[in-house]
Amino acid sequence: MKAVQYRTVGAAPEVVTVPDPEPGPGQVLLKVTAAGVCHSDIAVMSWPAEQIPFPLPLTLGHEGVGTVAALGDGVSGLAVGDAVAVYGPWGCGTCVKCAEGKENYCLRAKELGIAPPGLGAPGAMAEYMIVDDPRHLVPLGGLDPVQAVPLTDAGLTPYHAIKRSLPKLVPGATAVVIGTGGLGHVAIQLLRAMTAVRVVALDVSEEKLALAREVGAHETVLSDGGAAARIRELTGGTGAQAVLDFVGAPPTVATAGAAAAIDSDVTIVGIGGGALPVGFGSLPYNTTVTSPYWGSRAELAEVLDLARAGAVRVHVETYTLDEAPLAYERLHHGKINGRAVILPHG
Repeated sequence: MKAVQYRTVGAAPEVVTVPDPEPGPGQVLLKVTAAGVCHSDIAVMSWPAEQIPFPLPLTLGHEGVGTVAALGDGVSGLAVGDAVAVYGPWGCGTCVKCAEGKENYCLRAKELGIAPPGLGAPGAMAEYMIVDDPRHLVPLGGLDPVQAVPLTDAGLTPYHAIKRSLPKLVPGATAVVIGTGGLGHVAIQLLRAMTAVRVVALDVSEEKLALAREVGAHETVLSDGGAAARIRELTGGTGAQAVLDFVGAPPTVATAGAAAAIDSDVTIVGIGGGALPVGFGSLPYNTTVTSPYWGSRAELAEVLDLARAGAVRVHVETYTLDEAPLAYERLHHGKINGRAVILPHG
C-alpha cells in the first residue's frame, strides 16, 4: 500500500510503498477514508535527531477516519464496513486517568512505549492503518469523513481547552483566539456554540482574519506588537477572561499574557516553543496558565455530536495521497486556510 512517511531527520515527507498491515489479536484494520495534516507534524519534523522520541521511518497522520476492513481475534462490538473516527491519544487503558477516559493524560504511556498514531505508531496517512484497540474508535454516525477527520484533533483539542474555562466564559466576558488556522477557526465556532461571550480573533494575515469573521468572530485584530493594547481597548481596559493561544510562539504567548484579565485563564495550546512566566506580579492576579493536550474519549464523542447538530464546520482543502508532501509544504508556508485533508483512496 501507499503511505506518507517521515523517513530521514530534516527531510520532507515522502510517499512510499509499504507492506499491507494485518490486525493482530485485539486490533482493528481500517481502510482510511481521510487523514488530517497538522502543524504538529511539521514541528516534529523540525526536531533534531536527539529530540525525536520514536524510530524512523514513521507513517504520518494523527487525525484519521475510515471504515473497518478487518477485525483481529477477540474484537467485538464492531463490524466490517463500520465508519469510525480514530481517537488519537492512546493510553494504557488501565491507569486512573485512562479509567476516566482521559487517555490523553495516561500516566504510563511513556513508560510502556505507547504512542499515538502518526506520532510514534504508524498513522493514518496511508491506505490502511492499524488501530491498537476498538475503544479508540468512535462511530461517525453519518458525518462526512472529510469534515469529520479534523475534529479528531483540530476539533477535540480546542473543545477540551474551552471546556475547562466554561465557568469564566459567561455572558459579557471576552475570549481571545490567537491563530485562526486549523484549530483556531474551529475554536471560534465552538466558543459561539458553547458560550455567549464576545470572541476576538488574532492572526497575521487578512486572509486568515477574513476566515475568522466568516466562522463567527465578533472582532478581528492583526497579531502584532499592538494586539494586546487593542484587546484591552476593546474590553474597556479589563482584558480577556480567556485567552487561547493556538500558536504558542514566544511573541503570541507574550500577547496572551498581556491581554489577560484579572482572574482569567491563559491556555497555551500551540507548540511554538513559547513559555509564559508565572509568579506574583508577572501576570494579573489569579491568572491561571495551562498547556493542555488533546482531549478525552468522551469529549471526542461530544465534538462529533456538535458537528451533527451543525454547530461546527471545518474549512478544508483536499489532497490525494501523492499530493501530501505538497500539502505539508503549503502548510509550512502558511498557505492553508483552515485544514488540509488527505484522501488516500482518491
